[in-house]
Amino acid sequence: MSSINQAAWMTQADYAKKLRPLLPPEAFLPNSNKVLILLINLAILLTGWAIAAHLDRWQWYFLWLYLPLPVVMGNSVIVLLLSTHDVMHSRTISNPWLRRILSLLGLAIGWMPPTLWKAVHNREHHGKTNSLQDPDRNYLHSQPNTWGKWVQNIFVPSAEVNPILLTIGMGHAWGFHTFRNLTSVLLFNDGKTKYPVVAFEVNNKERRAIALEFLAILGLHLSLLTYLEFHPVKLLLSYFLPIWIGYAGAMFYIYTNHMACRMTDLNDVLVNSLSIRVPKLFDLLHLNFSYHTEHHIFPGLNSDYYPMVQSLLQTHYPERFNLLDAGKAWQIMLQTPRHYKDENTFTDWSGDKSVACPVPSENHFADKAGLEITVN
Repeated sequence: MSSINQAAWMTQADYAKKLRPLLPPEAFLPNSNKVLILLINLAILLTGWAIAAHLDRWQWYFLWLYLPLPVVMGNSVIVLLLSTHDVMHSRTISNPWLRRILSLLGLAIGWMPPTLWKAVHNREHHGKTNSLQDPDRNYLHSQPNTWGKWVQNIFVPSAEVNPILLTIGMGHAWGFHTFRNLTSVLLFNDGKTKYPVVAFEVNNKERRAIALEFLAILGLHLSLLTYLEFHPVKLLLSYFLPIWIGYAGAMFYIYTNHMACRMTDLNDVLVNSLSIRVPKLFDLLHLNFSYHTEHHIFPGLNSDYYPMVQSLLQTHYPERFNLLDAGKAWQIMLQTPRHYKDENTFTDWSGDKSVACPVPSENHFADKAGLEITVN
Protein backbone atom coordinates (compact mmCIF):
# COMPACT_ATOMS: atom_id res chain seq x y z
CA MET A 1 0.00 0.00 0.00
CA SER A 2 1.50 3.33 -1.02
CA SER A 3 2.10 5.97 1.62
CA ILE A 4 2.69 9.71 1.73
CA ASN A 5 6.29 10.76 2.33
CA GLN A 6 6.47 12.30 5.80
CA ALA A 7 9.08 14.79 4.58
CA ALA A 8 6.40 16.28 2.33
CA TRP A 9 3.92 16.91 5.14
CA MET A 10 2.56 20.43 5.59
CA THR A 11 0.92 22.21 8.50
CA GLN A 12 -2.65 23.46 8.71
CA ALA A 13 -1.29 26.99 8.37
CA ASP A 14 0.50 26.04 5.14
CA TYR A 15 -2.73 24.84 3.55
CA ALA A 16 -4.65 27.88 4.78
CA LYS A 17 -2.03 30.24 3.36
CA LYS A 18 -2.17 28.52 -0.03
CA LEU A 19 -5.97 28.27 -0.30
CA ARG A 20 -7.26 31.43 1.38
CA PRO A 21 -6.53 33.74 -1.60
CA LEU A 22 -8.58 31.37 -3.78
CA LEU A 23 -11.74 31.79 -1.67
CA PRO A 24 -14.11 34.77 -1.83
CA PRO A 25 -13.87 37.29 1.06
CA GLU A 26 -17.51 36.63 2.06
CA ALA A 27 -16.58 33.07 3.01
CA PHE A 28 -14.83 34.48 6.08
CA LEU A 29 -17.60 36.82 7.20
CA PRO A 30 -19.77 35.99 10.26
CA ASN A 31 -22.87 34.00 9.34
CA SER A 32 -25.90 34.83 11.47
CA ASN A 33 -27.85 31.98 9.83
CA LYS A 34 -26.13 29.54 12.21
CA VAL A 35 -27.64 31.39 15.18
CA LEU A 36 -31.07 31.23 13.54
CA ILE A 37 -30.63 27.50 12.91
CA LEU A 38 -29.63 27.02 16.56
CA LEU A 39 -32.75 28.85 17.77
CA ILE A 40 -35.04 26.96 15.36
CA ASN A 41 -33.82 23.62 16.64
CA LEU A 42 -34.17 24.73 20.25
CA ALA A 43 -37.78 25.60 19.39
CA ILE A 44 -38.28 22.14 17.87
CA LEU A 45 -37.12 20.47 21.08
CA LEU A 46 -39.27 22.74 23.23
CA THR A 47 -42.29 21.94 21.04
CA GLY A 48 -41.64 18.22 21.33
CA TRP A 49 -41.41 18.44 25.11
CA ALA A 50 -44.55 20.58 25.31
CA ILE A 51 -46.50 17.92 23.40
CA ALA A 52 -44.93 15.14 25.48
CA ALA A 53 -46.16 16.80 28.66
CA HIS A 54 -49.66 15.63 27.70
CA LEU A 55 -48.79 12.04 26.71
CA ASP A 56 -50.24 10.73 29.98
CA ARG A 57 -53.64 11.76 28.65
CA TRP A 58 -53.24 9.71 25.48
CA GLN A 59 -54.58 6.19 25.16
CA TRP A 60 -51.63 3.81 24.96
CA TYR A 61 -52.58 2.66 21.44
CA PHE A 62 -52.20 6.24 20.15
CA LEU A 63 -48.66 6.70 21.46
CA TRP A 64 -47.17 5.56 18.15
CA LEU A 65 -48.43 8.83 16.65
CA TYR A 66 -45.77 10.64 18.71
CA LEU A 67 -42.90 8.48 17.37
CA PRO A 68 -41.96 10.71 14.37
CA LEU A 69 -41.29 13.53 16.81
CA PRO A 70 -38.37 11.81 18.63
CA VAL A 71 -36.71 11.32 15.23
CA VAL A 72 -37.12 15.01 14.38
CA MET A 73 -35.99 15.97 17.87
CA GLY A 74 -33.00 13.63 17.58
CA ASN A 75 -31.95 15.44 14.43
CA SER A 76 -32.33 18.72 16.33
CA VAL A 77 -29.96 17.39 19.00
CA ILE A 78 -27.38 16.81 16.24
CA VAL A 79 -27.97 20.24 14.73
CA LEU A 80 -27.74 21.98 18.10
CA LEU A 81 -24.33 20.40 18.73
CA LEU A 82 -23.07 21.19 15.22
CA SER A 83 -24.48 24.71 14.97
CA THR A 84 -23.09 25.62 18.39
CA HIS A 85 -19.77 24.13 17.30
CA ASP A 86 -19.81 26.49 14.30
CA VAL A 87 -20.84 29.51 16.36
CA MET A 88 -18.02 28.91 18.85
CA HIS A 89 -15.45 28.76 16.05
CA SER A 90 -16.64 31.98 14.43
CA ARG A 91 -17.10 35.66 15.23
CA THR A 92 -20.84 35.53 14.54
CA ILE A 93 -21.76 36.72 18.05
CA SER A 94 -19.52 39.53 19.24
CA ASN A 95 -21.19 40.11 22.62
CA PRO A 96 -19.39 37.71 25.01
CA TRP A 97 -22.38 37.24 27.35
CA LEU A 98 -24.84 36.57 24.53
CA ARG A 99 -22.32 34.18 22.99
CA ARG A 100 -21.95 32.36 26.30
CA ILE A 101 -25.70 32.07 26.89
CA LEU A 102 -26.46 30.81 23.38
CA SER A 103 -23.54 28.38 23.55
CA LEU A 104 -24.80 27.10 26.89
CA LEU A 105 -28.29 26.55 25.50
CA GLY A 106 -26.91 24.85 22.40
CA LEU A 107 -24.57 22.50 24.26
CA ALA A 108 -26.79 21.84 27.29
CA ILE A 109 -28.45 18.88 25.58
CA GLY A 110 -24.96 17.35 25.34
CA TRP A 111 -24.08 18.14 28.99
CA MET A 112 -21.07 20.06 27.64
CA PRO A 113 -20.08 23.32 29.38
CA PRO A 114 -19.07 25.80 26.65
CA THR A 115 -15.83 26.72 28.41
CA LEU A 116 -14.87 23.04 28.53
CA TRP A 117 -15.71 22.72 24.82
CA LYS A 118 -13.47 25.68 23.99
CA ALA A 119 -10.65 23.99 25.89
CA VAL A 120 -11.01 20.40 24.72
CA HIS A 121 -12.09 21.09 21.14
CA ASN A 122 -11.01 24.53 19.95
CA ARG A 123 -7.71 24.61 21.82
CA GLU A 124 -6.55 21.04 22.44
CA HIS A 125 -8.05 19.12 19.52
CA HIS A 126 -7.60 21.70 16.78
CA GLY A 127 -4.13 22.68 17.96
CA LYS A 128 -2.88 19.10 18.36
CA THR A 129 -5.04 17.10 15.95
CA ASN A 130 -4.54 13.34 16.22
CA SER A 131 -1.18 13.73 17.93
CA LEU A 132 -0.03 12.19 21.19
CA GLN A 133 -1.43 15.30 22.94
CA ASP A 134 -4.91 15.20 21.32
CA PRO A 135 -7.65 14.26 23.85
CA ASP A 136 -9.88 13.09 20.98
CA ARG A 137 -7.59 10.44 19.50
CA ASN A 138 -7.71 6.66 20.02
CA TYR A 139 -6.08 5.31 23.16
CA LEU A 140 -2.58 3.90 22.81
CA HIS A 141 -2.19 0.19 23.50
CA SER A 142 0.66 1.15 25.83
CA GLN A 143 -1.59 3.37 27.98
CA PRO A 144 -2.85 1.91 31.28
CA ASN A 145 -6.01 -0.20 31.03
CA THR A 146 -8.24 2.31 32.82
CA TRP A 147 -12.04 2.38 32.82
CA GLY A 148 -11.94 5.09 30.15
CA LYS A 149 -9.89 2.92 27.82
CA TRP A 150 -12.12 -0.09 28.60
CA VAL A 151 -15.27 1.90 27.72
CA GLN A 152 -13.80 2.89 24.37
CA ASN A 153 -12.74 -0.68 23.69
CA ILE A 154 -16.21 -2.17 24.18
CA PHE A 155 -18.39 0.61 22.70
CA VAL A 156 -16.44 2.16 19.80
CA PRO A 157 -16.63 0.73 16.24
CA SER A 158 -13.79 -1.74 15.63
CA ALA A 159 -13.09 -5.20 14.26
CA GLU A 160 -13.64 -6.64 17.74
CA VAL A 161 -16.71 -4.74 18.95
CA ASN A 162 -19.90 -6.60 19.83
CA PRO A 163 -22.74 -5.26 17.61
CA ILE A 164 -25.12 -4.93 20.57
CA LEU A 165 -22.56 -3.00 22.63
CA LEU A 166 -21.75 -0.84 19.60
CA THR A 167 -25.45 0.04 19.28
CA ILE A 168 -25.61 0.95 22.96
CA GLY A 169 -22.36 2.85 22.67
CA MET A 170 -23.55 5.00 19.78
CA GLY A 171 -26.15 6.58 22.04
CA HIS A 172 -23.84 7.01 25.02
CA ALA A 173 -20.29 7.66 23.76
CA TRP A 174 -20.80 11.42 23.67
CA GLY A 175 -21.78 11.32 27.33
CA PHE A 176 -18.71 9.27 28.23
CA HIS A 177 -16.48 11.72 26.35
CA THR A 178 -17.96 14.65 28.24
CA PHE A 179 -17.86 12.89 31.62
CA ARG A 180 -14.26 11.79 31.12
CA ASN A 181 -12.95 15.29 30.38
CA LEU A 182 -15.32 17.13 32.75
CA THR A 183 -14.34 15.10 35.80
CA SER A 184 -10.67 15.26 34.86
CA VAL A 185 -10.54 19.08 34.90
CA LEU A 186 -13.00 19.63 37.77
CA LEU A 187 -11.68 16.98 40.17
CA PHE A 188 -7.98 16.90 39.33
CA ASN A 189 -6.86 19.45 36.70
CA ASP A 190 -3.22 18.41 37.00
CA GLY A 191 -2.65 16.99 33.52
CA LYS A 192 -1.84 13.60 35.08
CA THR A 193 -5.25 11.88 35.15
CA LYS A 194 -4.93 8.43 33.60
CA TYR A 195 -8.48 7.59 32.46
CA PRO A 196 -8.89 10.28 29.75
CA VAL A 197 -7.12 9.72 26.44
CA VAL A 198 -5.00 12.78 27.27
CA ALA A 199 -5.44 14.83 30.42
CA PHE A 200 -5.11 18.59 30.02
CA GLU A 201 -5.25 21.54 32.36
CA VAL A 202 -7.41 24.66 32.41
CA ASN A 203 -6.72 27.85 34.35
CA ASN A 204 -8.60 28.71 37.54
CA LYS A 205 -10.96 31.12 35.76
CA GLU A 206 -11.88 28.48 33.20
CA ARG A 207 -12.31 25.86 35.90
CA ARG A 208 -14.77 28.03 37.82
CA ALA A 209 -16.65 28.82 34.62
CA ILE A 210 -16.88 25.11 33.74
CA ALA A 211 -18.25 24.30 37.20
CA LEU A 212 -20.87 27.07 37.06
CA GLU A 213 -21.90 26.16 33.51
CA PHE A 214 -22.25 22.52 34.47
CA LEU A 215 -24.51 23.47 37.40
CA ALA A 216 -26.62 25.57 35.03
CA ILE A 217 -26.88 22.63 32.61
CA LEU A 218 -27.81 20.29 35.47
CA GLY A 219 -30.52 22.76 36.50
CA LEU A 220 -31.91 22.88 32.95
CA HIS A 221 -32.10 19.07 32.73
CA LEU A 222 -33.69 18.74 36.18
CA SER A 223 -36.21 21.43 35.25
CA LEU A 224 -37.11 19.52 32.09
CA LEU A 225 -37.44 16.21 33.93
CA THR A 226 -39.65 17.92 36.51
CA TYR A 227 -41.76 19.46 33.75
CA LEU A 228 -42.20 15.95 32.31
CA GLU A 229 -43.15 14.80 35.84
CA PHE A 230 -40.52 12.05 35.74
CA HIS A 231 -43.18 10.07 33.86
CA PRO A 232 -41.48 7.00 32.32
CA VAL A 233 -43.32 7.17 28.97
CA LYS A 234 -42.75 10.91 28.62
CA LEU A 235 -39.07 10.52 29.53
CA LEU A 236 -38.49 7.57 27.21
CA LEU A 237 -40.16 9.09 24.15
CA SER A 238 -39.25 12.76 24.48
CA TYR A 239 -36.03 12.82 26.50
CA PHE A 240 -34.00 9.63 26.21
CA LEU A 241 -34.97 8.57 22.68
CA PRO A 242 -34.14 11.93 21.02
CA ILE A 243 -30.88 12.11 22.97
CA TRP A 244 -29.89 8.57 21.94
CA ILE A 245 -30.71 9.30 18.30
CA GLY A 246 -28.92 12.66 18.39
CA TYR A 247 -25.80 11.38 20.11
CA ALA A 248 -25.61 8.41 17.72
CA GLY A 249 -25.83 10.68 14.68
CA ALA A 250 -23.19 13.04 16.02
CA MET A 251 -20.87 10.17 16.94
CA PHE A 252 -21.13 8.68 13.46
CA TYR A 253 -19.51 11.83 12.15
CA ILE A 254 -17.04 12.13 15.02
CA TYR A 255 -15.80 8.54 14.73
CA THR A 256 -14.98 8.95 11.04
CA ASN A 257 -13.28 12.36 11.44
CA HIS A 258 -9.89 11.07 12.61
CA MET A 259 -10.09 7.66 14.29
CA ALA A 260 -9.16 5.65 11.18
CA CYS A 261 -6.23 8.00 10.49
CA ARG A 262 -2.63 7.77 11.60
CA MET A 263 -1.26 9.94 14.35
CA THR A 264 0.95 12.88 13.39
CA ASP A 265 3.39 15.01 15.34
CA LEU A 266 3.08 17.72 12.70
CA ASN A 267 -0.51 18.90 12.35
CA ASP A 268 -0.95 17.96 8.69
CA VAL A 269 -4.73 17.86 8.39
CA LEU A 270 -4.61 16.09 5.04
CA VAL A 271 -2.85 13.22 6.81
CA ASN A 272 -4.68 13.07 10.15
CA SER A 273 -8.25 13.93 9.04
CA LEU A 274 -10.93 12.45 6.81
CA SER A 275 -13.88 13.94 4.97
CA ILE A 276 -16.82 11.75 4.00
CA ARG A 277 -19.49 11.84 1.31
CA VAL A 278 -23.04 11.75 2.62
CA PRO A 279 -26.38 12.33 0.83
CA LYS A 280 -26.91 16.02 0.11
CA LEU A 281 -29.90 16.09 2.46
CA PHE A 282 -27.61 15.34 5.41
CA ASP A 283 -25.15 18.03 4.35
CA LEU A 284 -28.06 20.45 4.24
CA LEU A 285 -29.40 19.36 7.63
CA HIS A 286 -26.02 19.07 9.34
CA LEU A 287 -24.26 22.22 8.11
CA ASN A 288 -21.75 20.42 5.87
CA PHE A 289 -20.14 18.70 8.85
CA SER A 290 -19.05 15.86 6.55
CA TYR A 291 -16.45 18.28 5.13
CA HIS A 292 -14.21 17.76 8.12
CA THR A 293 -10.74 18.17 6.67
CA GLU A 294 -11.96 21.43 5.15
CA HIS A 295 -13.10 22.53 8.61
CA HIS A 296 -9.68 21.83 10.10
CA ILE A 297 -8.00 24.01 7.50
CA PHE A 298 -10.43 26.90 8.07
CA PRO A 299 -12.15 26.40 11.47
CA GLY A 300 -13.91 29.78 11.37
CA LEU A 301 -15.03 29.56 7.75
CA ASN A 302 -18.72 29.81 6.86
CA SER A 303 -19.53 26.11 6.41
CA ASP A 304 -21.56 26.92 3.28
CA TYR A 305 -18.18 27.33 1.53
CA TYR A 306 -16.72 23.96 2.55
CA PRO A 307 -17.64 22.41 -0.84
CA MET A 308 -15.55 25.13 -2.48
CA VAL A 309 -12.61 24.26 -0.22
CA GLN A 310 -13.05 20.60 -1.10
CA SER A 311 -12.92 21.43 -4.79
CA LEU A 312 -9.67 23.33 -4.22
CA LEU A 313 -8.18 20.41 -2.29
CA GLN A 314 -9.10 18.01 -5.09
CA THR A 315 -7.42 20.37 -7.56
CA HIS A 316 -4.25 21.16 -5.63
CA TYR A 317 -3.76 18.04 -3.50
CA PRO A 318 -5.64 15.23 -5.29
CA GLU A 319 -3.17 12.52 -4.21
CA ARG A 320 -3.28 13.54 -0.55
CA PHE A 321 -6.84 14.55 0.24
CA ASN A 322 -8.74 11.84 2.16
CA LEU A 323 -12.33 11.59 0.96
CA LEU A 324 -14.43 8.45 1.28
CA ASP A 325 -18.09 7.52 1.03
CA ALA A 326 -19.63 7.41 4.50
CA GLY A 327 -20.37 3.70 4.13
CA LYS A 328 -16.76 2.93 3.17
CA ALA A 329 -15.45 4.98 6.09
CA TRP A 330 -17.72 3.08 8.48
CA GLN A 331 -16.62 -0.24 6.95
CA ILE A 332 -12.99 0.70 7.64
CA MET A 333 -13.89 1.48 11.24
CA LEU A 334 -15.41 -2.00 11.60
CA GLN A 335 -12.42 -3.71 9.97
CA THR A 336 -9.69 -2.19 12.13
CA PRO A 337 -8.82 -2.34 15.83
CA ARG A 338 -9.18 0.88 17.84
CA HIS A 339 -5.92 1.23 19.75
CA TYR A 340 -2.72 2.73 18.40
CA LYS A 341 0.27 0.38 18.49
CA ASP A 342 2.33 3.19 17.02
CA GLU A 343 1.54 6.22 14.91
CA ASN A 344 1.00 4.13 11.77
CA THR A 345 -0.44 0.92 13.22
CA PHE A 346 -3.62 -0.18 14.99
CA THR A 347 -3.86 -3.06 17.42
CA ASP A 348 -6.50 -4.64 19.65
CA TRP A 349 -6.86 -4.74 23.44
CA SER A 350 -4.48 -7.70 23.72
CA GLY A 351 -1.92 -6.23 21.32
CA ASP A 352 -1.97 -9.35 19.13
CA LYS A 353 -3.00 -7.66 15.88
CA SER A 354 -1.02 -5.24 13.76
CA VAL A 355 -3.11 -3.35 11.20
CA ALA A 356 -1.70 -0.58 9.04
CA CYS A 357 -3.72 2.63 9.37
CA PRO A 358 -5.69 2.73 6.11
CA VAL A 359 -6.05 6.54 6.15
CA PRO A 360 -4.13 8.17 4.67
CA SER A 361 -2.20 6.36 2.08
CA GLU A 362 -3.50 8.24 -0.94
CA ASN A 363 -7.21 7.70 -0.39
CA HIS A 364 -7.75 6.06 -3.79
CA PHE A 365 -5.20 3.40 -2.83
CA ALA A 366 -6.81 2.94 0.60
CA ASP A 367 -10.19 2.61 -1.06
CA LYS A 368 -9.05 -0.14 -3.42
CA ALA A 369 -6.31 -2.06 -1.69
CA GLY A 370 -8.08 -3.43 1.36
CA LEU A 371 -6.44 -3.75 4.79
CA GLU A 372 -3.17 -5.47 5.66
CA ILE A 373 -3.57 -7.52 8.85
CA THR A 374 -0.97 -9.66 10.56
CA VAL A 375 -1.31 -11.54 13.84
CA ASN A 376 1.80 -11.80 15.98
